[in-house]
Amino acid sequence: MDAPRSFWSAVWARGPQSRLSRYTVANGVLYLTLGAGLYLLPASVVIRLFFLEHLTGYEEGLARAVGVTLAVIGWLYLMGGRTGAASFGLSTLPDRLMIPVLLVPLWLRGLMPLGMVLPFAILDPVLGIGAYVIWRREQGLRS
Repeated sequence: MDAPRSFWSAVWARGPQSRLSRYTVANGVLYLTLGAGLYLLPASVVIRLFFLEHLTGYEEGLARAVGVTLAVIGWLYLMGGRTGAASFGLSTLPDRLMIPVLLVPLWLRGLMPLGMVLPFAILDPVLGIGAYVIWRREQGLRS
């Protein structure tokens, strides 16, 4: 492969796309969209989406910081998936399985509302397991 001509051509370079890499890219788009929405949507919409009672004090800023974090994770998944490396898609599995283990105790201690914990505690492990299943199926096709 020829050396990229510029920073941006290097950033946008793509490797061979497997089902796992396309799935990782799709997950990245989902997280990027959710994060941008959480950051940009009016507080009244965020309250309704996550079944919150209200946002007071610094809570709105913290909710928007979660949006920024999701958007950055989405960007990294999108770009990592574009590399075509199975190792990137698989590397997302352990942290995704840890999300409920880390978030549910925060909810139990009253530090996070259930409306913020539940979607991530369910979605992250399910999407991570989806990546593993796709990878296993791809391995079965190659055997």
